[in-house]
Amino acid sequence: MACSPAKKLSDEAYLLDDYKIEDSRSSIQKEEFRNYIKQKPNKKILGFKFWLHVYNLAGEDQTKGINRWLKNIGEPPVVYSPDLTENTSRQLELFMFNKGYFTSKVRDSVRIKGRKAKVKYIVNPGEPYTIRNVDYFFQDASLTSLILQDSANANIQPGDRYDQEKFQAENIRIEKLLRNSGYFNFSRDFVSYEVDSTAGDHQVDVVMEINNYPVFNEDGDLLRTVHPVYHIRNVFLKSGKGRSAFSDTAQITEKDTLSFDSVYIISRDKLGLESGLITQKNYIIPGDIFNARRVQQTYRNLTSLSAVSLVDINFHEVEGDKNLLDCDISMQPSVQQAFTGGIEGTTSGGNIGAAGNLNYQNRNLFGGSEKFDLTFHGAIESISENPDAEETSIGTMQELGVEARLSLPQFLLPFRTDQFIRKFNPETDINLAYNYQRRPDFTRTTFRSSFGYRWRGNRYLTHMVYPIDISLINTPVLDDDFENWLRGTYLYYSYLPHFITDQRYRLIYSNQRLNKNIDFNYLRFGVETAGNIMYGLFRALGNPDSDAVLQLFGVDYAQYFRTDIDLRHYDYRDNGVSLVYRAFMGAAFPYLNSTAIPFEKQFFGGGANSIRAWRVKTLGPGSFEGDTISKYPNQTSDLKLEVNFEYRFHLFWKMEGALFLDAGNIWSLSPDDDREGALFEFSDFYREIAVGTGFGFRFDFDFFIFRFDLGIPLIDPSFPEGERWIPSNYDLQGSDLGYNFAIGYPF
Repeated sequence: MACSPAKKLSDEAYLLDDYKIEDSRSSIQKEEFRNYIKQKPNKKILGFKFWLHVYNLAGEDQTKGINRWLKNIGEPPVVYSPDLTENTSRQLELFMFNKGYFTSKVRDSVRIKGRKAKVKYIVNPGEPYTIRNVDYFFQDASLTSLILQDSANANIQPGDRYDQEKFQAENIRIEKLLRNSGYFNFSRDFVSYEVDSTAGDHQVDVVMEINNYPVFNEDGDLLRTVHPVYHIRNVFLKSGKGRSAFSDTAQITEKDTLSFDSVYIISRDKLGLESGLITQKNYIIPGDIFNARRVQQTYRNLTSLSAVSLVDINFHEVEGDKNLLDCDISMQPSVQQAFTGGIEGTTSGGNIGAAGNLNYQNRNLFGGSEKFDLTFHGAIESISENPDAEETSIGTMQELGVEARLSLPQFLLPFRTDQFIRKFNPETDINLAYNYQRRPDFTRTTFRSSFGYRWRGNRYLTHMVYPIDISLINTPVLDDDFENWLRGTYLYYSYLPHFITDQRYRLIYSNQRLNKNIDFNYLRFGVETAGNIMYGLFRALGNPDSDAVLQLFGVDYAQYFRTDIDLRHYDYRDNGVSLVYRAFMGAAFPYLNSTAIPFEKQFFGGGANSIRAWRVKTLGPGSFEGDTISKYPNQTSDLKLEVNFEYRFHLFWKMEGALFLDAGNIWSLSPDDDREGALFEFSDFYREIAVGTGFGFRFDFDFFIFRFDLGIPLIDPSFPEGERWIPSNYDLQGSDLGYNFAIGYPF
């Protein structure tokens, strides 16, 4: 009894061990019932009541700090309550009624075993009521055509099951429809319904009623009239410190006022922005009818400007004419220039290090809300040695770099793109960077410049296109042993100096709602090509030797195609539990002027954000056993397949836990790759899938998350066939585990 979770209950009390909802006839998802359960058992981690056991560890002497702490982080036992069970049954019946099951009945039963109680809720839904007819009654006939023309998009349709949530959704839809069509004062409260359930055969007739607009006459009597359609008279774009730059529109003529594109631009404290840029971002145009969607687009566009810290949009009905609106858009400027710096711990695939940076930022460089960043950074990081190497040692990586980035809030194109700017809020990015990296096995320098665009396709989609991205990678120093091992191999080309002139496109989709634990999906897709323009120019100029490797300024340029896709699903459950699923696939193909993919464009496995039972770049490719020459792991290749699963749960305070399962590998796509077992073969690649599991702890400090994951290998494809299942063939040592320290979640 001392280990029982019910050990601290009184003799008359029972621990609520579990509950079950039994419903085999309705179309309601059982997850929808959860919100109406008034009493739920103690939280579990994979069926174990962890927090209750922590609570029970506390002694009775509350003067001891350890006892108070255990009770504070633990969870007291949930005592079965007949009253709450009965209340839950009533709430479930009401829920079923609102879902169209008007004759539903819910009964409950409890089974007592020892000191534990299990409750069952049995739902007898009866026949659902469906909608036979939907009719409209317009007190305001002027709304008839607008609403009926859009009735195909209505949430309430004949033949549908009655569902009160759909009626609420329909109210919101009509409100948006009318407010996007000039009806500034229309709200969902003007929509009401009459539901007649006497039609028979479990059907209802619905009448939607759109009520008139209430006004008061001079005597104070309430009258009902048609809903007014509002037009925009004046738009005032105001800048100044404080939430609203001007409180009285009448004072405008006394201020610094400029009229541009029919919009008044008024500045008390100079915002320093070009007038054309501000009006490009504005969707609220004098003379147009009021449109709530365009108000939101304007707010989104203006708040995206780096020179603006706060935007407030208000409308005022014009006195004497109730069908006109004046719009005040107040903007508060950001701090234009700032220096920031910091020192932080780093993890690159689980290797521990430290980094520092100094950043200068100007949020309005040329008066067009151009954001300029100049960053100097340095880092030092430990590199785990290859345990299979003939000689092992602890190494470090040192890195120094500088990067300049200019972001423009528009498309930098030779023609006007005003409508595109208003609709998609694009940016132009220009980057220039230099990086120096010294490792024990090689030293590498990278010079890179890029020019590209990004824009929001809609609230979920982001597009990035880089038509120009030029890199010069040089490897001036190679460790003798490492170079001897590389020379004559397929990988040797990857480490030679080379130019990369690529064009790339990336799409990101995410329907995540910030600050809300609601299920969402994430997709990242990228495609990249390099060397094609250079190859075409050389051939057009008549290169004399078609079989020779083409060079630019004496350096080979890379030619390849690369693509990758990253899919994730986040599933939030009760009590701080979430399930995260991830799948990744990437492939790269060298051709024509290249025989191998450049090192920095190849894929690797292992590390804190990949298959965590293997250290970074120690997995694969395929069943390759790894080399024993290079002191530091550097296993990369052309193809990567990976799937991950995480079970995340809150423990206490700022501490979270996780259980995970990772599977995947990398492979070579070239038959010239001389690493044994590295080549991808469709018929048996599944035999070379590495599998690892493990657990982790995360500390959420709001502004960053510190993570430790311990990876445990289960299947190692580098071992001989028949011996790859590690638990039954080998005794795991501490050195066989993957120790991963990182900042942020792995995905």
